[in-house]
Amino acid sequence: MCVIVAKKKSFLLILNHIFKDNKQIILLMSEEKKTKRRDFIFTASYALGAVGVASAVWPLIDQMNPDASVKALASTEVDISGIDKGQSITVLWRGKPVFIKRRTQEEIQKARQVDLKELPDPEKDEDRAKNPEWLVMLGMCTHLGCVPLGNKGEYDGWFCPCHGSHYDTSGRIRKGPAPTNLEVPKYEFINKSTIKIG
Repeated sequence: MCVIVAKKKSFLLILNHIFKDNKQIILLMSEEKKTKRRDFIFTASYALGAVGVASAVWPLIDQMNPDASVKALASTEVDISGIDKGQSITVLWRGKPVFIKRRTQEEIQKARQVDLKELPDPEKDEDRAKNPEWLVMLGMCTHLGCVPLGNKGEYDGWFCPCHGSHYDTSGRIRKGPAPTNLEVPKYEFINKSTIKIG
């Protein structure tokens, strides 16, 4: 009888021990579930916050993009067939004036004979004009953005009446406060009578 009681006690101890371990396992599993649930809530909150910030910031970034009218003016084609030698025209591109001048042989020679050491912003005429006869450049003084007058100044090129900058027949600064030459935009000849600017 004693043996049976002892066996029952040991069996109960073993069962008690097993149940305690199971309780601990169950407790651990429930804590893991809570942790996983809590992690999901944090992750979902962060994701929702990121989406909210992005949706608030996007309109601010998007309004900095150019509108459709500016994109439409990204490039322009100009018919140059009616320009005689020595004449120039001014066209509007992206809201800025662009000078297109058909130079005479004398103007080309004068521009190419200049010693680059004399120039504040040294640049060869060959690098500024793809076709020596045609000079294409932005018509804005590089000092403060005034529009220079053509066939004026000490170098028979352009003269800015605002502060007295003188440009030669290649649009290079020769005298005055302007720091650099008149800018040459990106352009190409589509055919003999058409230039595409931009």
